Amino acid sequence: MEKGKELITLSQRIRALSQTGLAYAANGYEIERCKELIAISNRITSLVSGIGEDEINACYVLAKEYSTPKVDIRAVIFNTNDEILLVQERLDGRWSMPGGWSEVGYTPKEVAIKETKEETGLDVRVDRLLAVMDKRCHAHPSSPFYIYKMFMLCEILGGEFNEAFDILDKGFFQLNRLPPLSLDRTLPEQIYLMNELRLNPSAPVYLD
Repeated sequence: MEKGKELITLSQRIRALSQTGLAYAANGYEIERCKELIAISNRITSLVSGIGEDEINACYVLAKEYSTPKVDIRAVIFNTNDEILLVQERLDGRWSMPGGWSEVGYTPKEVAIKETKEETGLDVRVDRLLAVMDKRCHAHPSSPFYIYKMFMLCEILGGEFNEAFDILDKGFFQLNRLPPLSLDRTLPEQIYLMNELRLNPSAPVYLD
C-alpha cells in the first residue's frame, strides 16, 4: 500500500477510535483527549490530501455510538450483448456503475434498485451479491471515509432512460471500450471481475 493511502487509513482508524471513545468517555479528561486525537486525524488527512482541516471535519458528524464504515452499493447490469451499464457522474464527468450510499430504512437490495431507477430510469431485480470489498484494499483514490463496497448483479425488467440531476448521461459499453471511469466509485478491474463472477453462477462471493 502506498504511504499516502496508508496514512489516510491510519487517520481514519484514529478518528473511528476517538469517536467511539467520545461515546463512552467517563470524564472531561477523556473527552479532551479524544477531541485532540480527532484534530490529529484531520491534520494527517489534510497533509496527505491537500484538503483543508475544516473541510475534512465538516464531512463527519460526531457519532455518539460505535463508529462503523460507510457502505457504497453498486448495481452490476449487463445487456444481452455483454455490455455493462454505466452512468456519467455530474460531479467529475466520469463514469461508474449505478449506485450510491446505503440508506437507513432500505435493505441493500432496495438501495441497488432505488439508485438504478433514480440514475437511469430502468427497473431492475437483484439476482445475487457478487462482491463485498474494503475500498482501502483496492486502487481507489484516498478518501476521508472508511468504506465497504457491495456489488449486486441485477437484471433489467423494464423502464426507459431518464434524466437525473446528478447524472449527465448513461449507456452500455463493451468491456474493451470503457469510457474514462470515476475511479473513486468504479475501477476497471472491478468491472472485469464482476463480469467473470456473473458468468460463473457457482463462483463464491468475492470478499475482502
